[in-house]
Amino acid sequence: MDLEDLDLHQQRLQHVAGQLRASGARRVLDLGCGTGTLLLYLLHEPQFETLVGLEQSGELLAQAQLRLGDWPEAEQGRLRLVCGSYAEPQASLVGFDAAAMVETIEHVPPETLSQVERCVFGVLQPGLLVLTTPNHDYNPLFGLARGEFRDPDHRFEWTRDRFRDWAWGVAHRNGYRVTLSGIGEWHPELGQPTQLAHFIRPRADPAPAP
Repeated sequence: MDLEDLDLHQQRLQHVAGQLRASGARRVLDLGCGTGTLLLYLLHEPQFETLVGLEQSGELLAQAQLRLGDWPEAEQGRLRLVCGSYAEPQASLVGFDAAAMVETIEHVPPETLSQVERCVFGVLQPGLLVLTTPNHDYNPLFGLARGEFRDPDHRFEWTRDRFRDWAWGVAHRNGYRVTLSGIGEWHPELGQPTQLAHFIRPRADPAPAP
């Protein structure tokens, strides 16, 4: 956030919230919810009957609780915050209509990405997953040197080619379809500052009547 303006951050949240809303989802997971910014957006939408934020950092989760705890929806059980990692199986979070991972996967150690894939796509299996991550190709427009990341806590940042290969591989291995796009100001050579993957898990066709 130091190198990106607030407008881009808000664009991401609005875009992801819009995709979740357009999907018709009623039960939504925010994986790596941080301080609860996306959840605050979603709480304004009556469509979302159940919202669950999963966050590994106890400090960030406490901030989310302070931000969201006074909402009547939280007291009515519409919102739940869970301390945990999406790199570990979470049996209570299986089968939600949709999930979001907004600017979180780049904080994961690369050696655990296969574990994240198994837990999110193989175990949780949301019907829709909307994932955003920085476009490393775009970083020179933020004044960064080659190989430099936007945030010191990022463990990696994918180029567009690398992100495409990862997303296509995940979709193929786990029975999803994926569409790639971006968020933010477009550059003819470097793309957009934020990359987005829209994963859909096709519903099984009902068995024909005997």
